[in-house]
Amino acid sequence: MTSPLVVGPVLVIGSSGIDLVGRASEEILHGTSNPGYVRMSFGGVARNVAENLARLGMEVFLITAVGDDEPGHRLLEQATQVRINIDHSIIVPDGETGAYLAVLDERGNLHLALDDMRVTSAITSTHLRQRRNLFKQAQVVFVDSNLSPKTLAATVQLAKQTNVPIAADPTSLSLAPVLCEHLRDLWLITPNEAEASALCPHPVPHGSPTEAIAAARHLVSEGVDIVIITMAEFGLGYATSSESGHLRAIQTEILDPTGAGDALTAAVIFALLNEIPIDESVRLGLSAAALTLRTGGTVVPNLSLELLYDQFQ
Repeated sequence: MTSPLVVGPVLVIGSSGIDLVGRASEEILHGTSNPGYVRMSFGGVARNVAENLARLGMEVFLITAVGDDEPGHRLLEQATQVRINIDHSIIVPDGETGAYLAVLDERGNLHLALDDMRVTSAITSTHLRQRRNLFKQAQVVFVDSNLSPKTLAATVQLAKQTNVPIAADPTSLSLAPVLCEHLRDLWLITPNEAEASALCPHPVPHGSPTEAIAAARHLVSEGVDIVIITMAEFGLGYATSSESGHLRAIQTEILDPTGAGDALTAAVIFALLNEIPIDESVRLGLSAAALTLRTGGTVVPNLSLELLYDQFQ
């Protein structure tokens, strides 16, 4: 097993909120109440990535926004408990902390989801420019697409000025297009097939490794250094300027898919920063996703490099 190096902090910018996830016990009947179980946890793409990185031993600065309410204060308290630096996050007076509502079918697949991340608009370009020193310290900047176009543009500009690589998660089909004009400035991007379809000239059909690899290569041709396109039960396709490939998913029970993609992204960032080769880094990302799929929450609480390698093997 590769021993982790000591590297600088990761600056994570974007959404956080409360996840409310329900899973049906049997086939969903529309227009009526369905038996199942419901759980609540802390979520948000940026927050999830930050917690995964912190649990892997990274130093993490999180710039997010929450409401001045009980969920927001509890979220920030939990972030502090897992050693995420929240000194530069924003508490919005009279604001409501973000929320994500998901309904899973009886097999654990996403049936429907709603999100309310309006509070993330409080993260402004001015707020970030006043924290230029955080960019200077960072080894990598991670962003999710809940940021406003203006704030995202400022993030990219600050990262370029301080020569810091940028990792991005398109977040959803509706939010992904905001990244199109920044592809040439991205170091890493991790869309699923639907999000990749929004970034590429042609749709990426579900379950086609050949098409996923072709889409990844296209995004590399647009300027992204590393592209990983996740394909759920079909694994992932990835590409860089020098190599590409398909990796099968790790077969595992699906208890709750929420946060699996965020865990993959965080594990890949961690591995690459620790100079682990790209193919092994991507496999560690698959390990993190598989572990999260069978966890009844958004982040694996005992996540570690050792656990990732155990799953990998």
